Amino acid sequence: MCRINPRVDFVFKKLFGSEDNKDLLLDFINSVVSEDDRVTELELKNPYNDKNFRNDKLSILDIKAVDQRGRWYNIEMQIIDQEYFDKRALYYWARLYSGQLSTGINYDNLKKTISINILNFRCLDEENYHNIYKIINMESKDEFIDHLEIHFIELEKYNEKFSTMLDRWVNFLKRAEKYEENKLPKELEEVSTIKKAVEILEEMSLNKDERESYEARLKWLRDEDAALKKAEKKGIEKGIEKGIKKRNIEIAKSLLDVLDLKTIMEKTGLSEEEIEKLKK
Repeated sequence: MCRINPRVDFVFKKLFGSEDNKDLLLDFINSVVSEDDRVTELELKNPYNDKNFRNDKLSILDIKAVDQRGRWYNIEMQIIDQEYFDKRALYYWARLYSGQLSTGINYDNLKKTISINILNFRCLDEENYHNIYKIINMESKDEFIDHLEIHFIELEKYNEKFSTMLDRWVNFLKRAEKYEENKLPKELEEVSTIKKAVEILEEMSLNKDERESYEARLKWLRDEDAALKKAEKKGIEKGIEKGIKKRNIEIAKSLLDVLDLKTIMEKTGLSEEEIEKLKK
């Protein structure tokens, strides 16, 4: 079995963000974008570097690339559910788009920028797993400018079909660690780039250093996820507690002219001091 999970960001970046694997990235991008935007050449702007990753575990392991027409791409695998990811995605698109300009460069030189976000969780209130966002006129539905294009690919919504090339890549990303190398579904077996990706995962699982890096990153991601969930639970509990306290204060106010202090304390759980303050 592959055993290595390609959704772990550092694995994803090695698969798709290494100079030796640009064919994988090119094939994946072409499965996402329209026919008019098909890519034939790519230049990686931040290729995977194992040394940099080991020195900076907190780095964002996205992939930046430019194609033969000068269009920019940002591809990111996000395994941990993050609140406000929609805003985060727009922010990173804007940074990449504005980052094309330097002093003295004309706005005319700005190129189309495509952001591809692969999420291991549900983010959008949409039925389809692949959704594309652009700038359009709300009345005519005409596109204002084609420079903004943001893709969301939510793996949890994938329905296990193989209708498109993107379906095959999503199946690989979602299930790769469960497949045996020589027992891939025929729909994946016949795609040379996906077979190569499976072989790379196998090599990583057998490499002691890479296996240790993988396990360390996986532990960090799990700890991060647990911390986020704990904080979320604590926030919910605190909100509920505040709501109950507020309700009890309102009840106490309504009873001030009806019941004695001791009875109000018993019914609301408020202290004598808290109730006395309500009388002022």
